[in-house]
Amino acid sequence: MIFERKGRERFLDAVAGFETAVRERDGDRSTRAFQDIHRHFGSASDHDVAEGGPRLAALLPEVPAGPRGVLAVVVGACVERGADAARCAPRVFDGLAEALDGAREFAGRWAATGGAEFPDPDAGDPDPAVLERTGPDAAAAWWSLPQWETASVAMLNHPEVRTSLADDRRAGLLRALAAVREASGHDFKCLAYVLLVLDDEPLVALHRPSGTGYALRMSGIGDSFQLHTLLADVLVGGGHIAGRAPSAEEAAVCRDAPGQVPTTGSFNLVTPGGAWVWNEGTPTDIPVVDGVRLLVLDPPPYERGWPAGRFFPGMRGDLVLERVLGAEETRQWLARCAPAE
Repeated sequence: MIFERKGRERFLDAVAGFETAVRERDGDRSTRAFQDIHRHFGSASDHDVAEGGPRLAALLPEVPAGPRGVLAVVVGACVERGADAARCAPRVFDGLAEALDGAREFAGRWAATGGAEFPDPDAGDPDPAVLERTGPDAAAAWWSLPQWETASVAMLNHPEVRTSLADDRRAGLLRALAAVREASGHDFKCLAYVLLVLDDEPLVALHRPSGTGYALRMSGIGDSFQLHTLLADVLVGGGHIAGRAPSAEEAAVCRDAPGQVPTTGSFNLVTPGGAWVWNEGTPTDIPVVDGVRLLVLDPPPYERGWPAGRFFPGMRGDLVLERVLGAEETRQWLARCAPAE
């Protein structure tokens, strides 16, 4: 037992050694200590990992650009095992912003030096020809962006991180990501979707066939597939409208249960202007009208199935019915919507 306890404590010893080596700018010792962190992470107690996570996050600005993304992934792994996401997130988002700026610069230099297909950042280290074309810092940013994406998702799985992320900060990250996507053609979909997740967001859903309306509130929903299933669970499963209700298991995997199960759509999701709200998108595709997102539910034009579940398996999602709208209130909302096609 004593031997096992000491084995677990080696993780914090490795963290301490890494802290010292990084602050003393000793590259060789930093590398050895970081290898020790990897080696002992699995056997470390959750308590030790929780302690080590913020300490490692604090080192992110001091680590060179190349390995910084790998360290961010380790910080994310610590958060997944209980480290305080709110303490770790600011340094991760600083690094993400810097990587996005560098990746945009990489894309510009790549295009200016002959273009061709962009290198896959997951396909090994950049070769000398890439470094010559774009410079080592820009290449490091491009190669590390998937790592920052992984680390950022780990942070944003937590509602306290999402709700404390300032609107201007979130908007700045989305603008920087859009610039990278436009310049490179790579979508970095997980990063885009996690930055768009809404919390405590009011939603009015109008069920056109029955002429009824519902005030709801959504949180932690990663895509509109998940929203669709939860709408059917709350409204059909709750006995408010007719239609196909998801099973208890289908609804559970869209909230907090693990896994995926097959489901079938119950509605066609439509904007007030008549455009379809595609399940493949996110709830931010639903327009805001008078301070609430306004969604029309029409009959499905054809049967469509998909795996019910969560786009972000580590993120709890929820949709809550706050009240059933009165008949006159519903008519007023419907009067502002384009007729059904």
